[in-house]
Amino acid sequence: MTHTLPGRRLSRAAVGVLAAATLTGLAALPAVAAEPDLGIGQLAPITGAQPGSGVDVPFSVLNKGTEEVGKVWVSYTVTSGLAAADSYGNCMYSTESSADEEPEKAVAVCAVDQPLKPGVLYVPEQPIGLKAQDSALYDKVRVSIDSTEPGPSDNGGSDPVPGTGAPLKLVEKGPATDADRASHGEASSSADVTAVNTADFALTGARLKGEVGDKVTASVKFVNDGPAWVYRELGQGAATVDVRIPPGTSVVKAHDFCSPVTKTHYTCGTSQSWVNPGRGETYPFVLRIDKAVEGATGKVSFTGADRPFDRNAANDTADLVVDAGAGTTGGSSTGGSTSGGSSTGGSTTGGSSTAGSATGGSASGGSTTGGGADPQTATGGNLAATGSSSSLPLVGTSAAALVAGGGIFYAVRRRAAAIK
Repeated sequence: MTHTLPGRRLSRAAVGVLAAATLTGLAALPAVAAEPDLGIGQLAPITGAQPGSGVDVPFSVLNKGTEEVGKVWVSYTVTSGLAAADSYGNCMYSTESSADEEPEKAVAVCAVDQPLKPGVLYVPEQPIGLKAQDSALYDKVRVSIDSTEPGPSDNGGSDPVPGTGAPLKLVEKGPATDADRASHGEASSSADVTAVNTADFALTGARLKGEVGDKVTASVKFVNDGPAWVYRELGQGAATVDVRIPPGTSVVKAHDFCSPVTKTHYTCGTSQSWVNPGRGETYPFVLRIDKAVEGATGKVSFTGADRPFDRNAANDTADLVVDAGAGTTGGSSTGGSTSGGSSTGGSTTGGSSTAGSATGGSASGGSTTGGGADPQTATGGNLAATGSSSSLPLVGTSAAALVAGGGIFYAVRRRAAAIK
């Protein structure tokens, strides 16, 4: 006969008692409340904004859950062509530095200390008030709703500043319909804001002098003479520049943002998908003078995406001229002019990124290496005169080129640190 050990029999009994106690304890625990389910209605695009004028942004909020939400945070962000026109007393205003191919933004975070009933649609007492800046053209606004306070951006930026006016309040609009629930599917929504404005894209070529066998550097420059900034879609370059090399010369080294189409034909992109007034890119080309060709002239022009905002065609092309045989050097000058200012954000190799100004303070960060993207103030037409050089400039490693919508965008992942 097999005997069960007394110790094992007691252990099984203890397990049974413990299991029963555990189940009883679990049954006594209160039910965990469901997470709030909040949605923002889809924002409609805004067109025809006039620089210097106000822009109203209506929005709606829906509590899609089954429980009342006691307090919410409404946030809205705008790109640099827009600024907050209202200063709500329950909002904190700041700027978020440019990073990860996104431009600088103005941010407002508003604590709305009022309950939101389930299944009820809410709207602000008045639409959010924005102002179109002088630089407004292609901008974006984004509105979000949260049941907890949003944390600060990892990208850095300015310190939050409290508003001084009446608080932002939400009012009941009525019970939500099935269509309302469908249109409030996400906790945030974005819309394009298009202004009636222009931006003058300008090109500067170069006049080079040297003897056969010399290496000379031609600096092709692109600048946005404003007044508007230009923000393309993410991943699409702000501009594409077509460079044709003068006959009798060959390319020893092209700028990192430039890709060969043939040995004498290059296309050059930008470091970001936006360009602020007074900013752009500089593309140095190291050329070897292989033979003397009388009147050797190359061409620089814009290509790629349409520029309906650019009404001045006079500076859309420039010449690259090589005078071989003289072997003399001349002073440098650039064509086009710069105006306006902007903060810079993000570090790049072989170019620079720029970001616009925004409400609530300003921030700038990062640096550029291997090819300036700050066009110089220019005089003397669309040529820059330079001499020969027997040494090659040091240029950074090549960046990856992405072609999207006719614009070349050289993506450099960045995380800009705010400089306060």
